[in-house]
Amino acid sequence: MLHHVTAVRLVRSSNPVNEASVYRGVYYHSADGLRLFARDYGKADCLRVPVLCLPGLTRNSRDFETVSSWLAQNRRVIAVDFRGRGSSEYAPDGTSYRPDIELADTLVLLQQLNINRVAVIGTSRGGIVAMLMAALQKDMMAGLLLNDIGPVLDPKGLLRIRSYLGVAVNYTNIDEAVAGLKRANPDFERLSNSDWQNFAKRLFRFADDKPVADYDPAIAQNFASVDDIATGRVPELWELFSATTGMPVSVLRGATSDILSAETVAEMKRRNPDLDTTTVAGRGHAPFLDETESRNAITRWLARVDANEKGR
Repeated sequence: MLHHVTAVRLVRSSNPVNEASVYRGVYYHSADGLRLFARDYGKADCLRVPVLCLPGLTRNSRDFETVSSWLAQNRRVIAVDFRGRGSSEYAPDGTSYRPDIELADTLVLLQQLNINRVAVIGTSRGGIVAMLMAALQKDMMAGLLLNDIGPVLDPKGLLRIRSYLGVAVNYTNIDEAVAGLKRANPDFERLSNSDWQNFAKRLFRFADDKPVADYDPAIAQNFASVDDIATGRVPELWELFSATTGMPVSVLRGATSDILSAETVAEMKRRNPDLDTTTVAGRGHAPFLDETESRNAITRWLARVDANEKGR
């Protein structure tokens, strides 16, 4: 099958005067024929290594609106909608919602865009996909920033996600969606109503002004069961994390995260002394990436990435 790519130039309405806020909407086809979508920001001929942004389990490319335009001032940025999320087609077989298949889809995209090396920002599930990429396609990775994800997933957070994953919501307006987000994310602090509304706009799509969950509920089929979580049968991913050594790696942790514990971050640092670690105050799972601590960490990380690339 030919994996054909088409691109349409769009402008982010939130900041239409900023050239970096303009992106190309890229459609392409997976190996099993799904029509998938990604955002392509910045100049394609930029000499700096591009940044690949991989979103969380139920999230999409809009999750990186907080950082993509900022990054695109100096480099190309690709933000993906995994299959079954955002503008990507839903899979007829829900069991295909797996990190290895999501990685395979992403590699098709990079091939079609003629990108052979990237620095990856992975939020939550996206970080798992990125660690898998390090294990299977390490030569393609110039660096990795893990956003509130590591080799050990805290059962408390998994049970919280399990409680709402795939459950239909029936919100009639954005205020109801915000109220639902507050219930589902009690570990976020000091967010204004505007912050919560922007969070909702990134997470939901709007049909006739009604917020609709922007992911396929079948994603829940491959998520750990309550029994597996409660009995500790969720596998740890230290082997995947070990594959990231030798490249610039950073980790962000929300100070009140219920997915990534401080103990896990400490063990990550013990196993990789070169790991740069940052705790983001007032954030749970996961930081939005627009916080001062997050921006500073991303700046440090990319400086290391660029220095390494010059030495190649």
